[in-house]
Amino acid sequence: MALIPSQVLRVAILLSYLSILCNFKALDIPAHQTYGGSWKFLTFIDLVIQTVFFGICVLTDLSSLLTQGTDDREQQRQLRKLIFLRDWLMAVLAFPVGVMVVAMFWALYLYDRELVYPKILDSFIPPWINHGMHTTVLPFILIEMRTTHYHYPNRKSGQAAVSIFSTGYILWICWIHHITGMWVYPFLDHLSNILKAVVFVASLVVINVLYVVGEMLNSFIWDESRCIEEKVDSKNKMD
Repeated sequence: MALIPSQVLRVAILLSYLSILCNFKALDIPAHQTYGGSWKFLTFIDLVIQTVFFGICVLTDLSSLLTQGTDDREQQRQLRKLIFLRDWLMAVLAFPVGVMVVAMFWALYLYDRELVYPKILDSFIPPWINHGMHTTVLPFILIEMRTTHYHYPNRKSGQAAVSIFSTGYILWICWIHHITGMWVYPFLDHLSNILKAVVFVASLVVINVLYVVGEMLNSFIWDESRCIEEKVDSKNKMD
């Protein structure tokens, strides 16, 4: 039996994301005042994605509790819609985007933080907010995957959706550069046009790989769980 019910964990994670989101928006950061505001950063977009995702998870838990023991077909239909939306968000956005933000941020940060998170930001953004956006995202999403068996969409349609999202974001930062003459991420200033194209294509490949990793991890976790449960059931029957 879990020490903390999954429903309580989801509420706690949702509240932490809401706190980070509200505090981050309240910060007086110069970048918030420029074209695109916070929405030009994938980190902020991911923060919104994670908040919405865990909000849907909590709403699904509440709906499941309210419809428990009822035969109302309309309520059951609405619950199935929520579960479908929750599973889709996990597969297409929450896992691949969340893992990519954490991995790319810390890889670039360790190489040269000025390329992705200049030291001057330390005077604007408290460490707990930084880690809330760039670190805890990974354990939170892994905990959620471990507590709930997610049903992934057809791989082609899922990868098409994640590719559309990624392409849209790439076009968005290119548009911001077209308008302002500046790249959202400083490291892009050091690359030739060909290398920029390579980076953009590579990011599309990586996020599609992460989609498959999420799908495989979800299957592995729950296949293992089923095997353990079957062994326990068999042992109980023998006893």
